[in-house]
Amino acid sequence: MNGQAQAAAQQDVPSPAEDSAPASAPGVAVRAAGEADVEAAAVLFRGYLDFYEVDIEDPDAPRAFLAERIAKDESLVLLADVPEAGMVGFAQVYRGFSSLSLRTAWVLNDLYVAPEGRRTGAGRALLREVLRRAREAGVSGVQLETAYDNTVAQGLYEAEGFVREEFHVYFHGLG
Repeated sequence: MNGQAQAAAQQDVPSPAEDSAPASAPGVAVRAAGEADVEAAAVLFRGYLDFYEVDIEDPDAPRAFLAERIAKDESLVLLADVPEAGMVGFAQVYRGFSSLSLRTAWVLNDLYVAPEGRRTGAGRALLREVLRRAREAGVSGVQLETAYDNTVAQGLYEAEGFVREEFHVYFHGLG
């Protein structure tokens, strides 16, 4: 989804053991994923890849990708649980740097809520938890991208204070 450089500034993302975040929406529990959560998170990740129509040749690749990110502490993966619906959403954040602010910045690379979890506040809870943790870590800001036609997500992001930038995003695929 995002061609940003994702440098590993390990000290800027709390580990799952440091997770004590309250949910920001009534009834939604948001927590950091650990290695024991890889299988459940991978189901949501596959749903996210399907949403963006990404063809995956190896059906185990999404699980392996998440497992490696979590094991190496290269990303923060958050999970959202909704009563009577279960684990319905996930977000994945990578660390990067902002040359313009001379500080660490976060890239909210992935945010997905499964159809059964939509309109429960899970997406908003995940987004707010990312922002809470970013403030706590002292980063300069959180950047994200979404599809031009994903107006539901755009409405959520703008309602939560994200501002559409006047930059064009370019990407050159290598393979």
